[in-house]
Amino acid sequence: MAGTIMEVTTFTINPDVNATDFSAKDAEVERDFTSLQPGFIQRQSAVNDEGEYVVVVFWKSPSDADASMNKFMSDASVADYANMIDGPTMKMARYQMDKAFDAASSQFVEIMSFDLVPGTDLSEFASVNQQVETDFTGKREGFLQRLTGVNEEGKQVVAVYWSTKTASDASLQGFMANPTAQAFMSNMETSTMTMGRYKMLTAPLSNKEKVVALLNSFNTGDQTPISYINPTTYIQHNLAVGDGLQGFGEVMQHAPPQGFSANVIRAFEDGDYVFTHTEYDFFGPKAGFDIFRFEDGLIVEHWDNLLETQPANPSGRTQFDGATEITDYDQTEANKQTVREFIETVLLNHQMDKVATYINPTTYLQHNPAVADGLEGFGAAMQYFAENGLVMAYDKLHMVMGQGNFVLTVSEGKFGKGDPTAFYDLFRLEDGQIVEHWDVIAGIPPKSEWKNDNGKF
Repeated sequence: MAGTIMEVTTFTINPDVNATDFSAKDAEVERDFTSLQPGFIQRQSAVNDEGEYVVVVFWKSPSDADASMNKFMSDASVADYANMIDGPTMKMARYQMDKAFDAASSQFVEIMSFDLVPGTDLSEFASVNQQVETDFTGKREGFLQRLTGVNEEGKQVVAVYWSTKTASDASLQGFMANPTAQAFMSNMETSTMTMGRYKMLTAPLSNKEKVVALLNSFNTGDQTPISYINPTTYIQHNLAVGDGLQGFGEVMQHAPPQGFSANVIRAFEDGDYVFTHTEYDFFGPKAGFDIFRFEDGLIVEHWDNLLETQPANPSGRTQFDGATEITDYDQTEANKQTVREFIETVLLNHQMDKVATYINPTTYLQHNPAVADGLEGFGAAMQYFAENGLVMAYDKLHMVMGQGNFVLTVSEGKFGKGDPTAFYDLFRLEDGQIVEHWDVIAGIPPKSEWKNDNGKF
């Protein structure tokens, strides 16, 4: 996303603060405060050899960055963290960047800021700035990404992300001898130049991050996320897959030549559970919901529901588009209760006159492949089923989990001509009512076809 804002804050911590304690508190602030703010994209924390820290936060807009900083300065939940910082050493700058951050695996970053020599031709500088990457930096081993930007006063910034400090060190050795680099440096007002080289703080991955990394490993081939699965107690509820890690491995061995791919659209965390909404290429294009249960930081159980990707529905919505931002974290339990009541009252007990109690009748967006928006679309689908001797019967609600304004339910019932079916429904809520819905409806195979004995639910 070109035009994102990079906020760079540098500081040292107070002499009596333990670096390990600060790192832990920094990770807590990211998880419980910064990442929850509107417009948040990405945050990184790092430290250099002299003990100077840098926190880099990417925002969607300057107003988002302003709002977060204003809240940070007065929010009691981050007071302990703020008190660890040596206030007079703290400096902050914001830059509008040329591209979106895309170097999540980086372990080392260089950040250089400077003013241009007065009279510099900006278009010529932009050209040589880009050439530095194409002619030199981008060719170096361990290079991940180079971002450039400028602030309102015209100060320039360049942030280069590397796989390791060793890779950064090796690149610096030849930089000043490169003709393109020399041309680039000649545009700088050297007295204004600052250069920081920082090693990323190591923070434990959240359970949600572990799941996203595991699913992304379909794309990258990275074997590391397999270690997030408990090899001795992993319980599999996908009935087409054998139990334990052995079953997972057998599926991977039978992958088609092009392999599998996974695009995680939405990911949520509720206690020991993580649930995701993913666009798969898994023996063909599919929409999927996955649920993972964790114990002691490892995945010990997995459920899912998959359906072949369908054309857009009568309202032009797909199985994947729509809202993704998690909000209203303080309403998680209330929203889960609302959805539970909707499933039990309307779908299990057939009190259709109560639908408008739970679903907003004017703003309801529908992503089911066969159903249109609004209560009218819902009603039309029910009428079609009735007129054609088809059923959509919810018989039992097995799971309700949520985070903020999103709630996922897992139900058992019958569909079509009465076939045993698993219903996975994802709801988005606003002001206590359902305003958006995605689902995956998949048949449950006969027990003779199961590859494990754990059941669908």
